[in-house]
Amino acid sequence: MSNASKSDFLRSFGMSGYLVSEELKGVEKNHNLELGHLPKNTDTPERNYYPQFEESVREEASTMAVHYEAFYCLEQSIRKLIIETLAEAEPGDWWKSGRIPPDIVAAAEGLIQKEIDSGITRRSDEPIDYTTFGQLAVIINSNWDVFGAIFTSRRAVEKVMASLNMLRGPIAHCSPMTEDEVDRLALTVKDWFRIMA
Repeated sequence: MSNASKSDFLRSFGMSGYLVSEELKGVEKNHNLELGHLPKNTDTPERNYYPQFEESVREEASTMAVHYEAFYCLEQSIRKLIIETLAEAEPGDWWKSGRIPPDIVAAAEGLIQKEIDSGITRRSDEPIDYTTFGQLAVIINSNWDVFGAIFTSRRAVEKVMASLNMLRGPIAHCSPMTEDEVDRLALTVKDWFRIMA
């Protein structure tokens, strides 16, 4: 093979790799995926603070991030379930229809007003986003007439929600979870989906 042919071959090989890489980027962008074909960009503004913290704390934070993400997704899916179920049962303003216990409405409105008074951007326009995980359990329990068709057992919902609320503590308060509690979180999340009818 001549030098010119080798050069053309290498150029063609490089261009093919480039085109494949660009196509993978397009797939990632269109489907909100990370395929791992490119190195991660770790040079973010947030990372600039990290070297100031001990390596062991940074490693612990990285380990805990996955548990936070799982709990975040779970809590958001529970909020969505409540919104959709109560909106269907009570068209109109279900939040003020009497289906939400008055103390929960008052607590959420208090937090909303606190954010308004402090001048920060409100976290949400939905008052349910100002409820705690424990309050979500109370909302489900106090509206069992509509949630009973979604779950297999009221007692199971109470038990799983209570367990999740306990497991949420270390995640919400930036403490490490023991290996047993990590296992328990995974099982309890599975339990949550299992108790749905």
